[in-house]
Amino acid sequence: MDNVIEVKNLTKEYKNLKAIDDLSFEVKEGEILGLLGPNGSGKSTTINCILSLLNFQNGSIKIFGEEMRPDSYDTKSKIGVIFQEVAVFEELTVYDNIDYFCGLYVRDKQIRKKYVEEAIELVGIEEFKKFYPKQLSGGLLRRLNIACGIAHKPKLIFLDEPTVAVDPQSRNNILDGIKKLRDDGATIVYTTHYMEEVEIICDRIIILDKGKILAQGTSDELKKNAKIEEKITVEVAGMEEDNIETIRQFENVENVSFDSNVLIVTYKKGENNLGELIDYLRNNKIKYDKIFSERPTLNDVFLELTGKELRD
Repeated sequence: MDNVIEVKNLTKEYKNLKAIDDLSFEVKEGEILGLLGPNGSGKSTTINCILSLLNFQNGSIKIFGEEMRPDSYDTKSKIGVIFQEVAVFEELTVYDNIDYFCGLYVRDKQIRKKYVEEAIELVGIEEFKKFYPKQLSGGLLRRLNIACGIAHKPKLIFLDEPTVAVDPQSRNNILDGIKKLRDDGATIVYTTHYMEEVEIICDRIIILDKGKILAQGTSDELKKNAKIEEKITVEVAGMEEDNIETIRQFENVENVSFDSNVLIVTYKKGENNLGELIDYLRNNKIKYDKIFSERPTLNDVFLELTGKELRD
């Protein structure tokens, strides 16, 4: 596959802060790339540099094989951008909003009408074409926002937190629509804090922090490279601190947490971890109820790489 985006040795500094630090990566044609990172990791700065909305000190950016510049209007006409904040005109109906944004790139009225109808169908808002934005729920507004950004059939789409604060039905509709865009040939860069979404739709993932790539690969590849190999969760009636400390000293244990009668033990490696833990609970007469073992999730990998401290 060809590279739709090529970022090489990108560096962006703000006075004494290096927001992007010698960053290099590619986005392949026809893939959904998940760009993940905690707040302040450099995701938004990277995207704004790619879109030539920000100047940067060093490096190069190519889109569709062409160097990206502020006046690369032909390249920009092939890009759709859906930011987290909904940006539509309150005085225009759903249909007219989509028609307006599509009209910035598509002059032919008949083609534009076809594109607008297809965008409306894609996001599932056929019943709301004559509604005004103030009449829509949060989920419908987000779906309208997406339709406005993709109606002109862009080949490259940036989606920034498109499912924030929407109901499960709208979220499923949005995710299905994103997969349909990919299946129709679009290349997508997707940012979110919902790790389950990333596992569902992203072909490849980059985890970014402090302007550097910490890890990249498929969801399965990232989980295979995690330090933890197994996570066991147990509902217990109660535990003393010395019991928790004893479990923490088991040979293959990576971490132990206990909160609201839920014990979580993560293991670096080893066999029969579950049996060892059950034997300890029984021998120490610690009553337990539900217990299950699982491989590390993408969220576990993300926290392992970026840390658990709160970010601004």
